[in-house]
Amino acid sequence: MTTLSWAEPYKIKMVELIKMTSREDRLRAIREAGYNTFLLRSEDVYIDLLTDSGVGAMSDRQWAGIMMGDEAYAGSRNFYHLRDTVEEYYSYKYTVPCHQGRGAENILSQLLISPGDYVPGNMYFTTTRLHQELAGATFVDVIIDEAHDAESEHPFKGNVDFDKLDALLDEVGAEKIPYICIATCVNMAGGQPISLENLKRLRRWCDEHGIMFVHDMTRVAENAYFIQRRENGYQNKTIREIVYEICALSDAATMSSKKDAMVNIGGFLAMNDARFYERACALVVVYEGLHTYGGMAGRDMEALAIGITESVQDDHIHARVGQVLYLGRKIRAADIPIVNPIGGHAVFLNATKMLPHIPQEHFPAQALSAALYVESGVRSMERGIVSAGRDKATGKNHRPKLELVRLTIPRRVYTQAHMDVTANAVEEVVKRRDEIKGLRFTYEPEMLRFFQARFEQID
Repeated sequence: MTTLSWAEPYKIKMVELIKMTSREDRLRAIREAGYNTFLLRSEDVYIDLLTDSGVGAMSDRQWAGIMMGDEAYAGSRNFYHLRDTVEEYYSYKYTVPCHQGRGAENILSQLLISPGDYVPGNMYFTTTRLHQELAGATFVDVIIDEAHDAESEHPFKGNVDFDKLDALLDEVGAEKIPYICIATCVNMAGGQPISLENLKRLRRWCDEHGIMFVHDMTRVAENAYFIQRRENGYQNKTIREIVYEICALSDAATMSSKKDAMVNIGGFLAMNDARFYERACALVVVYEGLHTYGGMAGRDMEALAIGITESVQDDHIHARVGQVLYLGRKIRAADIPIVNPIGGHAVFLNATKMLPHIPQEHFPAQALSAALYVESGVRSMERGIVSAGRDKATGKNHRPKLELVRLTIPRRVYTQAHMDVTANAVEEVVKRRDEIKGLRFTYEPEMLRFFQARFEQID
């Protein structure tokens, strides 16, 4: 695929008008937001690349499904459609709807973790690790070292390092590892995929040691794209076939449907064990709602079921990842450092290299994200020391090797012209990078601080 050969596999029926603000407007807005792009008002944003979660454009079929909502408190027909779709496309026999992915993470952690446990995973994700810690576990990173190197061209940076996994097993024993949680297309590594060869080996390892294999499948279709392009033997497989094969290797899964499945809200916990399903149904009533709707309306379950079928279509996923590749290649062509290879849902700017004059303790990625907004109205997200948070035992900041700004592409929302504007905006920020100042906290929440923290510039 060249940078100019792809086109969106849809045509536009409806548009949402957006406005371009002045530099003075944006300076005022970012100061009022405490230099945190999460605290900006949407109406003050021109191109919103904060996240791909819940911000995609639904299809006409999904909107038609909204009108087919069965809002019965118990036994909604939309639940059964969703359940059957999950089994058909993802292999899991049982589905527990949740309001979104973190609802599924909470139930999973509450059911499986005992205080003092250890949960290995291929790099942390913010809400996943927090739920594990709140349940009394310690997260252990077992991803390959290349994942922490922004310049490495390893094709599957999401892979598990089995030496690290075996070392944890030797140290704590299998009885202290309730499950291993593996993400497809690892977000914090830059949207990097895991290979099917590695997943199959992990399945054998889990069987050998009697440890449960949990799949964070939020971006499984994007991972399937990279397997199709990079892994021997899969070039002639469809995205749908690869997605099913990935999922069938695991025992259970958490899903934030606001990404791959292109809905505005929703998620689920899925599994193959009937007893585990019964326990999850009991707990979902406590935190979410009855087991046949969880935290979702019937209409949203219907849109989700339809979105799943659209998410695994080859034309869709090729264009979706193609837009990310287009933006990444334009930025990289301007000699601006990014995470390589380019991931499936976002382009990650390497703030450490872009702002070498700002030490990590002064939050260079947060400062870069704020500067990009002031320059252009493009909203992005920090993925560095602020997102990493503090060690629960020592209170000291986690210091990740990757200090990144994420330019996250919503599905079916923006055009190629918007990507051009974004790339030009990044270039303009680079020209002014010596003017960018470090930041310090004026307000720091105890948990998930990147959502609500406020900062001020260091003069």
